[in-house]
Amino acid sequence: MRAATFDELKDAIAGAYPALPKQLQRIARFALDRPNELALGTVAAVAEAAGVQPSAMIRFANALDYGGFSQMQQVFREHLVERSTSYRDRIAQLRKSGRPQGEGGVLHQFVSDAVAELGRLDDHVKQADLHAAVMLLCRAERVHVLAQRRAFPIAAYLTYALGQLELRTQLLDGIGGMLDNGLRSIAPRDALLVTSFHSYSPEVVDAAAAAHRRGVAVVAITDSAFSPLKPSARVCFELGGDSEPAFRSLVAPMCLAQALVVGVGHRLAEAAAKPVPKRRRNGAAS
Repeated sequence: MRAATFDELKDAIAGAYPALPKQLQRIARFALDRPNELALGTVAAVAEAAGVQPSAMIRFANALDYGGFSQMQQVFREHLVERSTSYRDRIAQLRKSGRPQGEGGVLHQFVSDAVAELGRLDDHVKQADLHAAVMLLCRAERVHVLAQRRAFPIAAYLTYALGQLELRTQLLDGIGGMLDNGLRSIAPRDALLVTSFHSYSPEVVDAAAAAHRRGVAVVAITDSAFSPLKPSARVCFELGGDSEPAFRSLVAPMCLAQALVVGVGHRLAEAAAKPVPKRRRNGAAS
């Protein structure tokens, strides 16, 4: 049964992905990473951008039970229209949805959503990944932090909190068009901590890719296994999430950011508590 909504289509693509041929898997990644391009392009243009033959686009649509590319593309176009609505329009949609409208009801609904989001966070974050990210940050000579738009508060908090632990930390805020200068200052033994969610900030994605090519350790906080940040990240936290609500929460990524900071703090305290071995005059340990 073919998907009628974008959320259903995302689930269908994710479910079909393992069994798809490599060329169709490439289209699947493109479709979820760059849905706006798929929504607006011709078959030929989208195929060229995805690096496949136009006929593969038709096969991909057929694999998802669509009669053709245009039929599948319509779902992406409807999603694009929904995502371009203003905050006033989103409020109007909420009012029509039957969700609580009074201030107390709105707060209660957001609290309930946040609790559910935190419950999912514990399932999505692997302890091994958390440990690996903490060790990368502790060993880095300097930690550079980058996020934009909705994700920027996460970067601001991480920069502040890691700095309080006396780590050398720099926020790449891009003020005055100086983002490229800040990126060039990243040394091979530094770490880059990036955060971006759908729709992903191109500057953040490009910065992570450039750092990865230079051998810099990249730690990413994102939302999906199909995130364009994942190929560049040595450690990638995929926080997941349900269908995209009108107002997306930062509860889960902020909680993860706090866990990273406290984890780094514990490791630094352990390192400081270790006794320094005494040495004989000839330099051998006593």
